[in-house]
Amino acid sequence: MLSEADPSQLLLRAREGDTGAREELIRRFTPFILAVVSRVTGHFIRLGEDDEASVGLMAFNEAIDSFRPGGGANFLTLAETIIRRRLIDYFRREGRHRQVLSLQTLDNETAAALDSQVEEEINLVNELADRRREIERYREELASFGITFKDLVKATPQHRDARDRALAAARVVADNPLFRRYLTEHKTLPLKALEQSLDTSRKTLERHRKYIIAAAVMLMGDYEYLADYIGHSKGSGRNG
Repeated sequence: MLSEADPSQLLLRAREGDTGAREELIRRFTPFILAVVSRVTGHFIRLGEDDEASVGLMAFNEAIDSFRPGGGANFLTLAETIIRRRLIDYFRREGRHRQVLSLQTLDNETAAALDSQVEEEINLVNELADRRREIERYREELASFGITFKDLVKATPQHRDARDRALAAARVVADNPLFRRYLTEHKTLPLKALEQSLDTSRKTLERHRKYIIAAAVMLMGDYEYLADYIGHSKGSGRNG
């Protein structure tokens, strides 16, 4: 569903001609657009009441088409630049540029609020993009062990105590240099040694093998966002 897609997905689909994705992206970032327009004009802009709001929306739409993924530019930074340019064009056409107030004429509290809103929107998109890249990197690393996300869903223990035991096994692997090396080189668990370290049956370890490997890979790698899903605090279970 479009409402559940992250902004980077919506942006890609919008650029490919998906009208629904474009509309959802614009809808989701309307607060950002209005914040930028408010900063330029020096007063709060309301959708449906101020012409400048329409200019900002059209400029954001233009930014979607102008953005080049992989070009090194941040999308929201580009969007803000285009919004500013189109507003300047608008003021010149309307002969109203002298009436535009500088951002400095705003009281400090209002200016800070607008700056904070824009910064928050940019940080959100950057974080979502980072999460997406991290998921893709994790998918590729799991593939080297012959594990897919679909496999991982099926392999996840259904009961809480079983998951906790599997995660405990993964942490033992991640914390032990010899076990880590074995996993990395052989692409499987050192079952005999792990069985002795955990006092857990080999059958149990084999049953949850894919889940333990996936968790250990996550703990061993630099997966800042994904590690939160298994209750892993940054810094532990990593290579020292």
